[in-house]
Amino acid sequence: MQRPVSVTVDIGGTNTRVALSENGAVATGTIQRYRNADYPALEPILDAYLAAYPMVAAICIDMAGPVKNGVGTLTNLDWTIDAAAISARTGGARVVVLNDLQAQGHSVAHLNSGSLMTLLPGQPGVSDVRLVVNVGTGLNAVPVHTSGTLTLVPAAEAGHITLQARDAEELRLVDWISARLPSAGLEEVLSGRGLEHLHAFVCAEDGVGAPLDAAGVMTAFVAGDAQAVRALRIFVRYLGRYAGDLSLTNLPFGGVFLVGGVAKHIGPHLTDLGFAEAFRDKGRFAPFMEQFPVHLVTDDYAALRGCAAHLAELQHAP
Repeated sequence: MQRPVSVTVDIGGTNTRVALSENGAVATGTIQRYRNADYPALEPILDAYLAAYPMVAAICIDMAGPVKNGVGTLTNLDWTIDAAAISARTGGARVVVLNDLQAQGHSVAHLNSGSLMTLLPGQPGVSDVRLVVNVGTGLNAVPVHTSGTLTLVPAAEAGHITLQARDAEELRLVDWISARLPSAGLEEVLSGRGLEHLHAFVCAEDGVGAPLDAAGVMTAFVAGDAQAVRALRIFVRYLGRYAGDLSLTNLPFGGVFLVGGVAKHIGPHLTDLGFAEAFRDKGRFAPFMEQFPVHLVTDDYAALRGCAAHLAELQHAP
């Protein structure tokens, strides 16, 4: 007789990945990838995957979009994820729905050095507070608090705080973006489209050049194009400042973890582009900032690992 299984689900913009988990770890050999465009909703994907596993104890699903009371709607996909409906469909399994950044938050305490690129070493110490900063299609950040065996990752929408300026160039940037968008939030410079906005701003300032998409900006940057380099320097300055500000707010002595597609692409260049200087640019608190380690998460399965860890905590909770 088959024993009940635990299932983790990571819904991305293009693909959904499903895997089994056991004792808080993802069974990587069971990972299956499904192309979202081939399915009208998540349920047929689960039906296909679970055909070989008729007894399901628990499912943890992470998705890009806000989640409330076990129901979430994806930001860039016309799917609604309803924990109660999926539980009924799977014979009463325990179903948990997380925002994708919350899943990343649940993963970071379980990532090893092979899953991380350390940008700033920080100072040795033990802390139950961490910070996850996501830079991808959008921008967001969440604190991660651990108490004993339990992890709390509160939801947030921290990418929409006001875009601010600290010098003449940034004042011109804020004015330029404000003239084109109804709300100038920080996400308008720290995201995929944010990089595009920065390159368009540089072209407008120079009076020459054609704005590029995010991939084009990165290609031009690698080739040494001066406008792309300037756009990336502005981007990294804002990213370092944002991560530094949130570090002072949350005191993540357990580390700051950068995640997301854009962060991964820019990650190898962050040091050369001035990330550390921007992160520590806090006046008399600059030495204090040296305590915080900063890592780039390079593990493609981090969200699945976070789902697995969260299920394990729930299953062993008193």
